[in-house]
Amino acid sequence: MPLVEIHLLEGRTKEQKRALLEAVTRAVQESIKAPLETIRVWIQEIPLDEFMMAGILASEKYRKDNK
Repeated sequence: MPLVEIHLLEGRTKEQKRALLEAVTRAVQESIKAPLETIRVWIQEIPLDEFMMAGILASEKYRKDNK
């Protein structure tokens, strides 16, 4: 049973997440010929206040970038 966990910073739309999950599912099915019903794919969203890059919280970085 293929298990695929995707880590993303929060902020994507429901449609974007659905498209990603569907694309990854197809890629797993096509690349290793796994039966569709055995494939598990999920997203773990990370809150912007709980992720730091180069000493800057993601919430601070993206707030600055969007000004």
